[in-house]
Amino acid sequence: MKYSVVSTDLQKALAKIIHVVPTKSTMPIVENILMDLQGNALRMTATDLDIFMTIEIPVTGEEDGRIAVPARRLHEIVRSLSSMELDVNADHVAGKMVMKTRQGEYRMSGETADNFPAKEDVDEVVSFALSSERFSQIIATTAFAVSTDELRPAMMGVLFEMKPSELRAVATDGHRLVRVIQSNMDELPLSEGEVHEVVIPARALNLILKSMESEQVDVRIGSASIRFSMDELELQSRIIDEKYPKYESVIPVENDKVLSVNRAALLAAVRRVSIFSNSITNQIRFFVSDGELRVSAEDIDFGGEAKESLPCAYTGESIEIGFNSKYIEDALVHLEGEEVTFEFSSPTRAGVMRPSQPLPDQDILMLVMPVRLNA
Repeated sequence: MKYSVVSTDLQKALAKIIHVVPTKSTMPIVENILMDLQGNALRMTATDLDIFMTIEIPVTGEEDGRIAVPARRLHEIVRSLSSMELDVNADHVAGKMVMKTRQGEYRMSGETADNFPAKEDVDEVVSFALSSERFSQIIATTAFAVSTDELRPAMMGVLFEMKPSELRAVATDGHRLVRVIQSNMDELPLSEGEVHEVVIPARALNLILKSMESEQVDVRIGSASIRFSMDELELQSRIIDEKYPKYESVIPVENDKVLSVNRAALLAAVRRVSIFSNSITNQIRFFVSDGELRVSAEDIDFGGEAKESLPCAYTGESIEIGFNSKYIEDALVHLEGEEVTFEFSSPTRAGVMRPSQPLPDQDILMLVMPVRLNA
């Protein structure tokens, strides 16, 4: 294998693909990147056996070939180079790769490409396309709320629930829940009344989010895997083969107290006040009455307390309710728009948050469970 490439082009691709490579593995070959040169196209593939990512970049090819090389060493040397021409020559039989610049020469051992794991084909069940901007927004709005509890594997992913002309994305960790409904999905090939559900690992979605550069994402869902394709990048991930919990039953439908407040102002207040909350519970209080929202926190152990008042629009009887400040802050960060709307019913039932002015064809709901107020 022999080719020339601008070092910055190679570095940009490696910066994306390196996140897939495991730091340690019982299968050492996956600590390598597979490099496959065909003509003037270099395809690089990395995997941790659950996720495969492939990136293709243009090069000036001289001799086709394939070799697997240590991922982290390759990434470290390439990112340390300034923008320059890089000549690469690899011998897959000898298991060696040499990179030359005008300044120096760098040699590393490689392995035969035949030992690199091959990804399975995706037997298409459902496929659709979505703009990268909208798909990124759906991922960013949901993936932050997944669980990290390995004993509940389904909740470590985002549920994609597909119906004719509608895509629902749901994430929950048991303390909070996010549901995004994207309507007018006319390209979903489902008949009336048909529903298809798939749970996608949050890690795979976050990798897609970091790598998003094309205008459109093509999604192909199979029985065991899902594949995302975007111009020069392709990511394939195993699906979480677990039943997602029934989430609709925990969403309250009779919240009669409605609060609207400036999102940025509330986020800033929550961040300041939460500094004085208990480091274990992170408890803050909302006291809402007509025209005013009071945010407060108290740390009895260390004698600290803080409170702020914000103007708001409110309908309903006064209410005092407690929340974990981290969950409120996360929700406010991942909502868009100038104002946010809260819906409450009682201090012991979940509060619901929505953007006051949602995007067209989209409904976002964030649910946060309350915490019991200290006396």
